[in-house]
Amino acid sequence: MTNRDAQDAAPDTKQGAPRDTEEMLARSFEANRPRLLRVAYTMTGSLVEAEDCVQEAWLRLRRLDDPGYVRDLSAWLTTTVSRLALDALSSARARREQYVGTWLPEPLVADRSDDPADRVTLDESVSMALLVVLEQLSPAERTAFVLHDVFSVPFPEIAEVVGRSPAAVRQLASRARRQVEDGRPRTPATEAQQRELVAAFTAACQDGDLPGLIALLDPDVVLRGDGGGKAVTLQRTERKSGRVAQMIVAYAGYVGPLDIRPIKVNGTAGLAMRGNDGYLSVLSFTVDAGRITAIDIMRNPDKLARVPDLD
Repeated sequence: MTNRDAQDAAPDTKQGAPRDTEEMLARSFEANRPRLLRVAYTMTGSLVEAEDCVQEAWLRLRRLDDPGYVRDLSAWLTTTVSRLALDALSSARARREQYVGTWLPEPLVADRSDDPADRVTLDESVSMALLVVLEQLSPAERTAFVLHDVFSVPFPEIAEVVGRSPAAVRQLASRARRQVEDGRPRTPATEAQQRELVAAFTAACQDGDLPGLIALLDPDVVLRGDGGGKAVTLQRTERKSGRVAQMIVAYAGYVGPLDIRPIKVNGTAGLAMRGNDGYLSVLSFTVDAGRITAIDIMRNPDKLARVPDLD
């Protein structure tokens, strides 16, 4: 959203406000916008919901009778967006219980040559591996962990967001941290190692090389798929390298010749695939100690609507 878009999107509730004040607000908001998007996206796992939260925060800022009373605009915006994201996450929990199949976070996809700086700053804080682990937390735990451990928000400010005491928030973050550490890779791959593994995975799929594929996978690898009831995918989570490799090779043979493109998924090497069924698949890989420990396949077209044209 540009400064002009932000001004046009908001109702004119401060008719007497000086023009330079509104322009200053718009500039300040745009400077904070990348961080706000990261906060909301990491909390919700949905870029659509994140953008809605950030836009609503802008509207609330413009509706203030006197924005000048806000001493720390960045802190005010972070708190406002966090509250909105917590509400969105709590509402989404009920919807996801009715979701068809496995629910996975919306991937952030960029062509290997794209600069993603104009969207969400892509680093470990929004990795697909972390987002999947965060889905196991309660909304309050997720909020406490994301705001404190990822974005360094002090506990008293987080307490205002979740409506609990700073001591209670500290406990929430501690519990969440233990779960996150249990689910994170112990020895994550470097960018070069990730690219090499994904390239080898691609070659094994195209060649139907079952032993070669098994060699790339951790013995306890996890395979998940999200079709949202709109595209055929896994009915349940699959585990173990032999079983996962067989399913991937069988799928590659079923859909016919694969158009496979290297992409970045949440900042790390991944794949976009399109077979003769016409559906796009985005694959995200988690790597630990030199082997693939998780493969997440997004096929729900609603979550891939923002994927750049890869044809």
